[in-house]
Amino acid sequence: MKAITYASFDGPLELTDVPDPKIGPDWVLVDVRATSVNPVDWKIAGGHLDGLLDSVFPVTPGWDVSGVVEAVGPAVTTLVPGDEVYGYVRKDTVHGGTCAEKIGAPIRTLARKPASLSFAEAAAVPLAGLTAYQALVHALDVTADDIVLIHGASGGVGLFAVQIATSLGARVLGTASEGNHAFLRGLGAEPIEYGDGLVDRVRAIVPDGVTAVLDLNGSDLAVSPELLAASSTGRIVSIVDPGVKDLGGRYVFVAPDADDLDRLAELADAGALTVEIAATFPLAETQQAWELSQEGHARGKIVITVD
Repeated sequence: MKAITYASFDGPLELTDVPDPKIGPDWVLVDVRATSVNPVDWKIAGGHLDGLLDSVFPVTPGWDVSGVVEAVGPAVTTLVPGDEVYGYVRKDTVHGGTCAEKIGAPIRTLARKPASLSFAEAAAVPLAGLTAYQALVHALDVTADDIVLIHGASGGVGLFAVQIATSLGARVLGTASEGNHAFLRGLGAEPIEYGDGLVDRVRAIVPDGVTAVLDLNGSDLAVSPELLAASSTGRIVSIVDPGVKDLGGRYVFVAPDADDLDRLAELADAGALTVEIAATFPLAETQQAWELSQEGHARGKIVITVD
């Protein structure tokens, strides 16, 4: 089968022939229709996470997937060939990823694809959507009584976080550049310019402070305790900076979870979760997709389609 691979850290991405994936007793073979780019993909390829994750070369990158079940292991009872699925296929080592025509995936990493989303849209959801969901629901325990501030609300994770927090009934404030303010309003957030003076701008809108902070970019994390209401000390979560623990908050690293994927699918099919796709590329142009991601200006997700 065809797959994107790189043979060393900082090595070029190449479209190559690789063996079809093997599937274990509780694994599923997926005919890939789409995947999406996450910054972690090119950070791993640059060797920046080598101290945390083992890479086995040649590496096929990618953790997001949408596609059709081609075969199932003998212990799998929840899916059958022909089912449309999506998932966050993070394994114990970095090797056989989703930038390929087929992927072998543990059943714990997959769920049925939201019926209302195309394969391209569904592939944009798993990593970013799970990150937002797990941070807001499991770590921050957001409810309708909350006022949530999201640092970096117009990014790939941020757009999902705004919608999920809104679906929970919370009031949502989101930092973003002015060019993204109208878009965030359309999703139900109150946009705020990030950077110097943020505390004053937030307090002008919410004099008593917000009740929870979700940090998605790290740039304004240090002032987050000043944004919180007195009764909400420590309700800060960051997905980028473990140093949040020094502020009394919590660091979240997304985990594959089929049940959480089911919840995201329910939100999508109920119309409460829409997907913003910044651009799509064919598999052979994965390098160009990564370069667009590295520029850091794309609103929404960059999707790679597999023919």
